[in-house]
Amino acid sequence: MNVSNHKEALVSRSDKERNQLLNRLKRIEGQIRGLQNMVEEDRYCMDVLVQITATHSALKQVGYSLLERHTRTCLSQAIQSGEGDEYIDELMKVVKQFAKS
Repeated sequence: MNVSNHKEALVSRSDKERNQLLNRLKRIEGQIRGLQNMVEEDRYCMDVLVQITATHSALKQVGYSLLERHTRTCLSQAIQSGEGDEYIDELMKVVKQFAKS
């Protein structure tokens, strides 16, 4: 079974979790628009770089949140159902990619 082909989460997000993620991503989207404006306005390079760093950090926090939730819910359930090895392999591939960014 190829775990990556799962189109749905093993453990669905609650409305609260979904809304929190969406709100965080919308804030990041606003930061990106702010960066675009800064470039259009030819703002000082260091100011733009500081904003890029803040945006990158915010996006990584969303990623960490998703990694934690996946580990505590989907991975935990997969282990209990005997499919843990496949899910652990999938998670480790993503963690390696995530660590590179």
